[in-house]
Order: sequence, then C-alpha cells, then structure tokens
Amino acid sequence: MAQIIECVPNFSEGRRQDVIEAIVEPFRRRRGCALLDYRADADHNRLVVSLAGAPDPIQEALLEAAKVAVEHIDLNQHQGGHPRMGAVDVIPFVPLRNITMEACVELAHRFGKRYHEETGVPVYFYEEAALRPERRRLEVVRKGQYEGLKEAVTQPERHPDVGEPRLHPTAGATAVGARKILVAFNVNLGTTDVRVAKEIAKAVRSSSGGLCHVKGIGLSLEDRGLVQVSMNVVDYEKNALYRVTELIRMEAKRWGVPVVETEVYGMVPAAALLESAAYYLQIAGFSPDQVIELKMLEMLGSDGS
Repeated sequence: MAQIIECVPNFSEGRRQDVIEAIVEPFRRRRGCALLDYRADADHNRLVVSLAGAPDPIQEALLEAAKVAVEHIDLNQHQGGHPRMGAVDVIPFVPLRNITMEACVELAHRFGKRYHEETGVPVYFYEEAALRPERRRLEVVRKGQYEGLKEAVTQPERHPDVGEPRLHPTAGATAVGARKILVAFNVNLGTTDVRVAKEIAKAVRSSSGGLCHVKGIGLSLEDRGLVQVSMNVVDYEKNALYRVTELIRMEAKRWGVPVVETEVYGMVPAAALLESAAYYLQIAGFSPDQVIELKMLEMLGSDGS
C-alpha cells in the first residue's frame, strides 16, 4: 500500500504575487505531489501551502520551492504580522496513510540534512522530530524571530540542529518537524484595537493557562479594519473548534467587541467541522457515519479501491 503524507510548508511571502506563484509552481508540476491548497495573506505576509502525496516526490518539490524562496525572500526587508525566522519558515510532515509518526520523524531528519546541504539554511527540528525536549514547541524554537535569532544563534542552547551556529544572511533558518494534523483557525473581531486580540489570545492559548492544545496570537488586519485571534488547534479531538470559538466570543463580550467571522486556513479534517456543526445545530446523537460522502469513501476504501 502506498504511503501518503501531508506537508504544510509555510513561506514568509504573502504580498508579491509573482514570487508566490514561483514558489508554488514546483508543487503543481511534480507527479506524486498533490497541491491541495495554497493561501497567501498580506497582513501576515505569509504563504501556507497544503500538499499530500508520497514522501519522495513531496521532498523533491519542496527543495525546488525552497530554492525559489531563498532566492527571492530577504528577511532583512520582510515585515508582517506573523512570527517568522526563515524565508521557508516551517516544514511539517504529517502521517496520513500507511505511514507511522516514527517514519515521519525519520523523514524530517533526513530531509532537514539534505535541505541544509542544498540551500545553506540551518535547520531546527521541532514537535515529534525535536532532538531536545524544549524544542518540541515551535514558539520556543522561533523565539525572538529572525532579528533576535541572529544574535541568539551563537549561544549553545540556540545552536541549530543542522548547520553552523549562524543564520543564512537573507533566508534565516527553517524549522522541520513531524506532527499530527492541526487546524489553523482564526477568529476575526470587529475592532481596530489590537490589544483586544492580544488579550483574548492570551486567555485562550494553553501556554497562558487557556485551552489545552491551542496556540494563539493577536494580530491587526489593517486593510480590513479588524483584529484577529490567530490560532493553531494542534489537537482538534481534544479541543473542538466550537469550544474555542465560544470562549473567544465570551471574552470578546467583556470588551464590547463582536465576533465578525471565523476562518479555517488551509485544509481541515471533516471531523473537526462536523463536530462543531452538530454542536451549533444541536443534533442529538450525531455520528459522522451519517454523512453520505464519508460513508461512501469508507466503503470504497474497504474494497481496496
């Protein structure tokens, strides 16, 4: 049975359409690598790409795209709302079918070494691929962002896992990891006061005593006149999207601010949305087996199709 992984590389470019298209092009051309989705956000100044396919073609396409990003993105000139330390900021490998997390960890380690050899960009391993326990959390690896890491990289505790203790002069460093499926989930609020988003993000994220398995920051969406609580729900089975939404709605009321909309950024498991749909529709005893398309896919899979 063929091995299938998901990969969600994040690039520090969300404004120059020609560069965005050049980065994405290798994923379109590479056989065995399916481009599921890509989204560029000008406020974040970030490109998030969702891929699925066999490990080998995904790696080859990643290297092609990374070389484009390293050539065209200069972090010394980069500004945006989202934290970043590299032109290619993160590359996570996610097991989907017929491959274990342990195999994805080995894949991350092999790829990280080859990536450094071909681009000259130092690599940090994070999440399940971390070589040090404190580096499991991406926010710890990325602390200080590109500007701060330029100084801190010389300290022994901040040395990269692959490469010399110095950043690439324009492309910074890259975090390569293996992890479970996460949901990139944003809640946009009807105010221009970014303090509100930052305070609510602090109340929601696990590191500040909020919901477990939720990471979050507050950002300003200046072009839209809104602010955003931008989150990664790293285990949607243990903290449903509706629970996250309702906590933010409750906190926003304290500030007299409405929830304008929510966003799912990139791909999302059906179960993550169905659970929230059942909650808001108040469907008693609902099961994903009641969804025709999912049941048909299950039947086709059991036939070996």
